[in-house]
Amino acid sequence: MLPMPIADLEEISRRLAETGKRVQVLWQVPQSVAFVARGREYRSEFHIDPSDELMYMIKGQMNLHYRDADGNEDISVLKEGEIIYTAAGIPHSPRFPPDAFLLVIERKRLAGEIDRFHWFCPDCDAFLHEETFVVEDYALDPVSKAYRNFFDSEEFRTCKECGTVMPSFEST
Repeated sequence: MLPMPIADLEEISRRLAETGKRVQVLWQVPQSVAFVARGREYRSEFHIDPSDELMYMIKGQMNLHYRDADGNEDISVLKEGEIIYTAAGIPHSPRFPPDAFLLVIERKRLAGEIDRFHWFCPDCDAFLHEETFVVEDYALDPVSKAYRNFFDSEEFRTCKECGTVMPSFEST
């Protein structure tokens, strides 16, 4: 019989809140990956995903920051119970508090595909830094790894244009 996982999104969200974990992978199969994410209050980067994404707001509200083809930043607001489609290659930054929860469904990465994470200066919007990962297992939480690499380096957080240093913080 084929695996047909059933996920109780409310229970998974409750467990994430209780344990402090940020992500619970529901499944990873060759054509799709699904996970529930708890908000990261410190999220500021733009993720460039090689796959299309569907994002469903289980609880709370999210400001989905994104960059258009000209590099300008804009925001779409996703309310509880709403879903949004984000095409591959669109730089996006899902920003929501730790007491909010999001279901994400996307295609599992093909061999060699790269996820990119970009940061921009909060003062002048100049490009600061890029982190890249080959995501073979989403349970390893590549977003947290990208954050640790970025925030552990004052050089990465320092704007070459205006000299602003983005503050560091604990990103557990």
